[in-house]
Amino acid sequence: MNLTYLDQITNTKALAYIGFILVISKLYKLSKLFLNLFIVGNYNKNLSLYNNNTKFKYYALVSGCTDGIGLEYTQQLASKYYNVVLLSRSEDKLQALSEELKIKYPNGDFPYYVLDCKNVDSEQQEKLSNFIKAFPLSVLINNVGLSHAMPVPFLETPQDEWRSIIDINCTGTLAITQAVLPTLKKTVTSDPKLRGLILTMGSFGGLLPTPLLATYSGSKSFLQNWSNAMNRELLKYKIDTNLVLSYLVTSKMSKIRKSSFMIPNPKIFVHSVFKNLNNRGGAIAKYATCTPYWSHAIYHFIIEEFFGCYNSMVNLINFKFHLSIRQRALKKKAKQV
Repeated sequence: MNLTYLDQITNTKALAYIGFILVISKLYKLSKLFLNLFIVGNYNKNLSLYNNNTKFKYYALVSGCTDGIGLEYTQQLASKYYNVVLLSRSEDKLQALSEELKIKYPNGDFPYYVLDCKNVDSEQQEKLSNFIKAFPLSVLINNVGLSHAMPVPFLETPQDEWRSIIDINCTGTLAITQAVLPTLKKTVTSDPKLRGLILTMGSFGGLLPTPLLATYSGSKSFLQNWSNAMNRELLKYKIDTNLVLSYLVTSKMSKIRKSSFMIPNPKIFVHSVFKNLNNRGGAIAKYATCTPYWSHAIYHFIIEEFFGCYNSMVNLINFKFHLSIRQRALKKKAKQV
């Protein structure tokens, strides 16, 4: 009888210790989250790592640069004294943007390169590689991307849609990165105080398996693992590789026009990215990954730490959210017919 009672006390203490350790662990991660978001970030200092505090000496390349988040990356890099290589598929938009930037920053250089990221073959990749050799490149922003026209079951997804998503998000991003990496490595090697940077746009659609956006979700999940793996390969060359996770941002892709505390505009979002370079933000548990915007970061933290990204309830909530978007989109489409 006494032995059983002692066993009960011992088990109770063991459970209490385990509970105490778990609580302390969550509190530590929570304090780290707020430290990352509201204290550690330093916009100017972080960006200066990649141009060595010089004005319009080094270049950044931004893909998908003519609209939304890509345009904002371009403008903020130019404002911090980077020359920017503009890459997109529309020559008219590229030329107009280059001229606009040149007027605003007369000491900068803003060359452009026309590339349809949907169909990048080995010959096009080699041409881009030869083109970029003329510029001392230290930053690559992989921003180009494509999602579904609306949430849609995979069974009903047209083949040209899911092929385009894979081509642009995955194949195009890899081809661009492989084309410019030799020049990026050469630039960084030439300056002992300089580091290189590759930022790739991820998504909560890749963080969480997302029903009704299955192909897009898979493509962004692919970029997560590819980017993380590449980071370890490139650290020896002083090149930092990070995946940037975002929830919704006002843009043509999201089809959201009105911003809120959960949905920033591109300017605010990109500012948060540069403020939190080399700082995980809300991606506490993910290597070489950042969730930079404060409300996205808190949302990410809650999901990952208290439920899990692959939790069935999270998956169901995600499904219902996108199902409601699909239903509204179908009703709107029916009215237009």
